[in-house]
Amino acid sequence: MAVAGLHTTVMTDQLGRITINPEICHGKPTIRGLRYPVEMVLELLSAGMSAADILADYPDLEAEDITAVLEYATQLSRIQRVDLLSA
Repeated sequence: MAVAGLHTTVMTDQLGRITINPEICHGKPTIRGLRYPVEMVLELLSAGMSAADILADYPDLEAEDITAVLEYATQLSRIQRVDLLSA
């Protein structure tokens, strides 16, 4: 992760479209600093909306934003291992 300002963290490459700023959406990852959380776009996709439908409903978004959201989710799902803890 690269720091793009005192309070904003920006990922690299395509993921540079995903930003984290504590002053926007309570610090949740958003798309290009807009008030579109990554989580929302993933929910829309998982509910069956196509990327074209999302882009039509949210004109501020670009096709590359949808790709960045999917890439971000892919990176988050790459866990190294799961350790089970006993109670």
